[in-house]
Amino acid sequence: MTMKTPKTVAAGKFKAECLALLDSVAATGQSYIVTKHGRPVAEVVPIRRGKARSLIGSVTVHGDIVGPILGAWDMDK
Repeated sequence: MTMKTPKTVAAGKFKAECLALLDSVAATGQSYIVTKHGRPVAEVVPIRRGKARSLIGSVTVHGDIVGPILGAWDMDK
């Protein structure tokens, strides 16, 4: 499978057409960049078949994902 230039899809459209887009990625190898308000937030890429692939680096996190989600004033409730 050759790498193709990713297509861009808005998050709302991705949400509505998620299963069809995933089927398309699997069938054609076409990648998609998912955007929110015009900014890229995720990339959907086909799985490479034939050789074991490490998942290290497959998820990128920006910001604190382990800190509390509530502000100090919410914790008193």
